[in-house]
Amino acid sequence: MIVPSIDVINGRAVQLRRGREFVLDGGDPLARLEQFAVAGEVAVVDLDAALGRGSNADLIREMVRRAPCRVGGGIRDLDAARAWLDSGAAKIMIGTAASPKLCAALPRERVIAAVDTDRGQVVVDGWRRDTGVPVVERIRALAPVVGGFLFTQVEREGAMDGFDFQAVAEAVRAAGESRLTAAGGITTTVEIAELDRIGADAQVGMALYTGRLTLGAAVAASLAKPIDNSGRGVWPTVVCDEWGRALGLVWSTAESLARAVEERRGVYWSRSRQALWVKGETSGNTQLLLRVDLDCDRDALRFSVRQHGAGFCHLDRPACWPAEFALDDLERTIVTRAASSDPDSRTSKLLGDPALLAAKLREEAAELAKAETPGEAVHETADLLYMSLVALVRGGGSLAEVRAELARRHAGVTRRPMTAKAPADAP
Repeated sequence: MIVPSIDVINGRAVQLRRGREFVLDGGDPLARLEQFAVAGEVAVVDLDAALGRGSNADLIREMVRRAPCRVGGGIRDLDAARAWLDSGAAKIMIGTAASPKLCAALPRERVIAAVDTDRGQVVVDGWRRDTGVPVVERIRALAPVVGGFLFTQVEREGAMDGFDFQAVAEAVRAAGESRLTAAGGITTTVEIAELDRIGADAQVGMALYTGRLTLGAAVAASLAKPIDNSGRGVWPTVVCDEWGRALGLVWSTAESLARAVEERRGVYWSRSRQALWVKGETSGNTQLLLRVDLDCDRDALRFSVRQHGAGFCHLDRPACWPAEFALDDLERTIVTRAASSDPDSRTSKLLGDPALLAAKLREEAAELAKAETPGEAVHETADLLYMSLVALVRGGGSLAEVRAELARRHAGVTRRPMTAKAPADAP
């Protein structure tokens, strides 16, 4: 699998050769994140913090809010590690400071030990000091307390001159159940596929920035042998909305996948027409492609999309299967009411009267707080959810953003005490 990487220096995405020589300015890290996040988690490294000469923490916190990120660079103690996890980092990458004691104090599945090697020996302090410790020895020492390893061949980093698969295979065996991500010199789909075959993911930066490797091709590299379709290989593709609900089943080819990733649209293969088709090009029911995932056997795809218009189905329905009512259906209704001027709509009235909406929110919250029976709790919760969604739409937010915020909070490791705030008008 592919893990795109963004190294940050002084607020810019950069690429270095062998960790020292500046090669190129990759532009705005937020723009790069928007480009790369369709492939899944993105590795983000604060090189200023790693080298002890500054910090890009505010920028990277914003990146973490926008997409799943593996954050590394300058994480040297438990407080810093927990702070990044509390900020919503999907995982943290700890380098020089990684020790069994530190890593054991953190959620194992969210810790990646960055093991940098120069010709088989571990190097630390921003790749400047050779420890003389064999890399396999360090991996074995940390494997019981981390969920993964970032294995970087420093001598090949940014050089785009090939990869030592034997070294990676040895590291994979030493890592055991901890998933290994390899970095340094990866430039082709063949290398990504071979790494996946031996049990490692591929972290890629330079090849993506220079265009030597396209993101779509990198995503497709790990796919298993496709289903043959008159000489053109296709893969079944389940299309889901932002909430993970299946909208329909379609087919993808290497060509359609590459175009979908590049254009961030729903682009598929029509087996009946034997041609590419872009969802919504004629109907107007377009899709924004948010993410592409491969299944565990690498023989099927999942497209997560933001569906616009009447829906995914060619019958102008939300999905090709029967769909039950969900909160986002209510959200869409409220958005529609916001655009109307129906004087009889109580939703429109609430949207146009902030004082009334605030009073109703307080009223429904108070009634829910007093609920004593299951029926009362359900009724009052429904009332409060409706009022809350009206306030959310009025404020310009969305349920998708609320869900992302809750996911970040759920991922936090520091628990704050639950205490009531003093009333605003208290003396």
